[in-house]
Amino acid sequence: MTTATTTLWRPVGAYELRLIAEVDFAAFPPRLPEQPIFYPVCNEVYAAEIARKWNPSDPNSGYAGFVTRFELPNAVAGRYPRQVVGARRHEELWVPAEDLADFCSAFVGPILITRGWLGQQFPTVVTWLGPLGEVAGGDLADVVALIAVGELRGGPRSTVDPG
Repeated sequence: MTTATTTLWRPVGAYELRLIAEVDFAAFPPRLPEQPIFYPVCNEVYAAEIARKWNPSDPNSGYAGFVTRFELPNAVAGRYPRQVVGARRHEELWVPAEDLADFCSAFVGPILITRGWLGQQFPTVVTWLGPLGEVAGGDLADVVALIAVGELRGGPRSTVDPG
């Protein structure tokens, strides 16, 4: 029997992406003390809007924004009511920080990276000489691989939420 799943997205910066890679793309990192809620979003358009508009100019995100996609059983996703936090497309789940480990343990498959943007100050990755702005295909895979193996330098925080 196949379990019905819900697809969710999460915009992340380079530092959070590195922490996700450290656990083989199986979970998101624990929230910081001042972050009581984990906010996965309900559509890729909203996730891309955050990853493109906010993360590339944010030092706490490593001047990069990525869209992650993951799936979990409908029964788990249904525990958290959908919240609209602006326009109709700005729909997200509010997962209390204390639920995050259980939430992540329910994932069906790995966290995938679907899109990415690099800001003007991104060249903190010493070996990356490719284009800035939106990255896709092989360039996206290369950037993700560099971040995953620790080529990213500096960074004041491990995770950040735009709002």
